[in-house]
Amino acid sequence: MFVSRILVILLGLCCQSTESSQPFLDFPLLSGPSQALLKKPVDFNCSAPRHPENIVIQLQLFKVGDRSKLLGEQTSLPGEVRVIPMVVTKNNEGYLECEASPQNKSRYNIASVVSSPHYLKVIEPVKDAEIIHSGSLEIFEGQTLKLDCKISAGNHVTYLWMHNGRPISQSPFSYVRDEHFWIFRTTSEHSGRYMCVATNAFNNKQVFTSNSSEVVITVKDLISDLEISFDVLKEDSQNYSALVTCHITRGSPPITFSLHNTKELVANVTTGNRSALFRVPVVLGQHTDWFQCQANNGDQTTYSEWMPIKVVPVAGPVMMHFDYDIGENYAIIGLRFYCKAAVGSHLQYRWFLNKTLLHQRGSFYYVEDQAPEQSILLLSVGVSSTGTYHCQVSDSFDNTTTIRSASRYLDKEVLNSLPVLVVAVVFGCFTTLISLVSICCCIGVVYSEFESCFFNLVMLLLPFFHKQCITFLGKRVYGERSPLGLKMERGKTAYEDDLDISDYGEDYLVLQAAKEVEFDQPSQASLDE
Repeated sequence: MFVSRILVILLGLCCQSTESSQPFLDFPLLSGPSQALLKKPVDFNCSAPRHPENIVIQLQLFKVGDRSKLLGEQTSLPGEVRVIPMVVTKNNEGYLECEASPQNKSRYNIASVVSSPHYLKVIEPVKDAEIIHSGSLEIFEGQTLKLDCKISAGNHVTYLWMHNGRPISQSPFSYVRDEHFWIFRTTSEHSGRYMCVATNAFNNKQVFTSNSSEVVITVKDLISDLEISFDVLKEDSQNYSALVTCHITRGSPPITFSLHNTKELVANVTTGNRSALFRVPVVLGQHTDWFQCQANNGDQTTYSEWMPIKVVPVAGPVMMHFDYDIGENYAIIGLRFYCKAAVGSHLQYRWFLNKTLLHQRGSFYYVEDQAPEQSILLLSVGVSSTGTYHCQVSDSFDNTTTIRSASRYLDKEVLNSLPVLVVAVVFGCFTTLISLVSICCCIGVVYSEFESCFFNLVMLLLPFFHKQCITFLGKRVYGERSPLGLKMERGKTAYEDDLDISDYGEDYLVLQAAKEVEFDQPSQASLDE
């Protein structure tokens, strides 16, 4: 019994000694390139671990976590370094490891060991870049533009978007990321040629680039507010037409314009311009109808206001009146003549000095045409402006009938002198005051109340005479002010810019008009001068 127990103990010790002396392998070392081109052969080096026994080690290359596909293998004695060749595929990208184990596993009870992982980046050269746009190549402003850059081959690609040959950067209204390019609120400035450039590189030395073909995108402007107007054309002595103009300030062509009256469509036309002209027969003096323009360029339709068409011939009388502005020392520095006809819808005004036609601008005058309401002649006071003025009014479409105003003569020498009526009124005021003072003196002598009477009478009458004198003098000296007059007083009016004042000297601010009682006389119809 005792002997059997000793045998069991010795056998257990032997078994334990055998297990503790079981051989094992060190970890192999794996090295190789970190980048490789697709379908190109590469070599990986794996060192077999040392072992006291002269056994053959099997080296196998796997992707980490995937033992289903062997990438390459070699056999080696312990301590030797073996090269494992491999043709690179896309699936090879990732972490690789080398596994070492005895070639004859059934003979040697040695566990397999693996190396530390090694990362491999597979580069596939980029090819055939192309812009994909699902919508139309013509869009309207405000819409979203979406472009994508597709390639037939390539990985680890960077994208560059170009607009008219210039790189596109990120902005608040655009989205640029990899192969995607979006513009959320397009304008006409986004029209042009777009191209994407796809690039990748191998070891930062070999660069592969593919440029897409250019795609032309057109961003069309929406139509702005539509305006309607008309002029009159004389066809012959009996027939007249209204030339109706439909006009927009912005909008991409082609544009379809149409003219409507209150009952039907009159006409339409498609044009590459921003204006269209329509002809409508009219009868002078009669209301034709109400008309409206419409415009469309494919995305929206805009409408003008309704406009009545009625052509009224010119008719008298033609009135001409004036006002003026004053400068330092209350001297008149500028005059404005106003010419207005009693009746007429399409009028043409002309100004004359000494029967010579005045054009739009001269050295001492400027014509501000506000047809058909009126015309204004702005004059600078000076020697050159002396003479006789009148205006003529006719129809802009027919000058057969011309109506002229009364003539007005201006003389710079006496314009600022006091009229006889004003002098007479002032002299009469002082004469009356002296007479009243004399009467007070007489009364004072009789009643011994001279001082009190004189003082009370003067205080009573002085405000009255002062008011009357100021009224007459004020009309002469100050005149009526207008917004244009205030501008002239500050020296900022348009017609003073080109005035020649070198000839006027100190007398520049002096000019005389004819008597005011003549200035608002009605004109008579006459033949054109």
